[in-house]
Amino acid sequence: MSKVISPERAETTLARLRGPVVFTNGVFDILHRGHVIYLARARALGHSLVVALNTDDSVKRLGKGADRPLNSQEDRAIVLAGLSAVDIVTFFDENTPCDLLKRLKPQIYVKGGDYDIEHLEETRLVRSWGGEAHALPFEAGFSTTSLLARIRSR
Repeated sequence: MSKVISPERAETTLARLRGPVVFTNGVFDILHRGHVIYLARARALGHSLVVALNTDDSVKRLGKGADRPLNSQEDRAIVLAGLSAVDIVTFFDENTPCDLLKRLKPQIYVKGGDYDIEHLEETRLVRSWGGEAHALPFEAGFSTTSLLARIRSR
């Protein structure tokens, strides 16, 4: 079974994963140490990890910059799928992964500590079916934005 799946196949694939299932989402444009540590910590909260990846179009709407994403959604998905902590990679095209969360109903939702987990719609949604939501500590000094700034300054 390939780790990269369409949102349409996500429900049936998720049903085969051992729980509890942890769900996270993001752009993951240039995978770095902070991402790898974050994903390993997320996986440790459950048994299986699903990563919902922003599509290229949704990244453009996030306002991260005219040249973002630097890597296509397919390339970002393949890199994420290569990590042992990640069981499934799928996509969402909306501004938030709420529609996908409603369909998948994972037991645990995780975001990085740079988000206020208590004010996210995703948190309210996951808790509505008895799930948990966690903010994991941000790995200081490691971000795609700071990495790009260093690259561009050279």
